[in-house]
Parts: sequence; structure tokens; C-alpha cells
Amino acid sequence: MMLRRAIINSSQILKPRLGVLTRQPRCLQSSDDDDRTTVKVLNMEIEAGLMVDSYSQVGFRLNNGMSVIGPIALFPKTVLSWRVRSSQDINEDSLSLFYLLEPRLDILVIGVGDQGCRVDTRIIRFMKNKGVSLEILPTVSACTTFNFLNQERRYVAAALIPPVAISVNEDDLVQAERRRKKLYQSTEDDEVF
Repeated sequence: MMLRRAIINSSQILKPRLGVLTRQPRCLQSSDDDDRTTVKVLNMEIEAGLMVDSYSQVGFRLNNGMSVIGPIALFPKTVLSWRVRSSQDINEDSLSLFYLLEPRLDILVIGVGDQGCRVDTRIIRFMKNKGVSLEILPTVSACTTFNFLNQERRYVAAALIPPVAISVNEDDLVQAERRRKKLYQSTEDDEVF
């Protein structure tokens, strides 16, 4: 059997756009030629509902093309503004929407902003007493987790605070330069007519 590797560049790993590697079970394959690994980009499947395509210090871009400014409460088919400024503002009142829902959420993914931001342990106990399971992560990881659980058709919601610290790598710079050139070229083409 031949071993094949999937090469993923660093920009694909750092961004919340989520892909899933799948492999067809051996018993369903007809020959060695069909032994392939495929990549499925979850954010491209509109029927899966809303997912986070990207984030910045000011907000989020969703897979339907909408940009949302500030912290958000995100559900599979709905996005709402969430009135918190930082992880210190997360309290019983700010989370009331999530524990009052019927039917109950399978899980609430909280994106606290940057690595190292915390949620008060009393709030965690309070939500557990209300029957809501929590996953508390930096926003970068929370976006990916929400996308994955939403794709699995779990009854999930996300409470996301935009991160302050954004890391930019070389691939991000190259992609930004390509977009700039494409935009510049399209404006030149418009001037010709």
C-alpha cells in the first residue's frame, strides 16, 4: 500500500476555516488506485448553517459573507450582538440567553479573546448547574470548534469575543498582496471603458 501525505501550509492551520480529512474504508475500496485522501472545506457548505470564516480585532466574517463587528452570540442559523467587552464581563446575565433556550444546547463554546483570558469559575459552576456544557477557549480555537460541532449538526452556540493579539504569517501577507493586486487591476480595467 502506498503512503500518501496531505500537505497543508501554515496559513491553513492558523485560520479557523476548517477542513476535514476523510479516508474511504478499505472494505469499500475497489483497488489501490481508489486509496485516496480527500479534504472537505466545511465553511463552503451553506446548508450546514453559519460558520466563522475569519476574525479580526474588530469582529468576525461569516461564511455567508456577512461581517459582524464586536462580540457575537452565534447559533447555527442566527448571529446576535453580545454585550460584553472582555472575558471579565462574562456573568450570569450575559449568558442568560444560552441557558434559557429550549431545547437545551449540547454545548456552548466561549471564545474569551486571547490566550490567557479566563472566565470566573463561579460562572462555570453556574452554567453547569443550569445544565449547559461549556468549552472555554481562546477565540481562535473557539471559532474552529464551533464550526466543527455545527458541521456535525450538534445543537451548539458560540459566545465569541474578538481577539486583541492577531498573528500574521508570511502566507497571510502573500494573500493580502494578491488581493491588493487583483483589486488594483480590476479598477484599471474599469477605467479603460
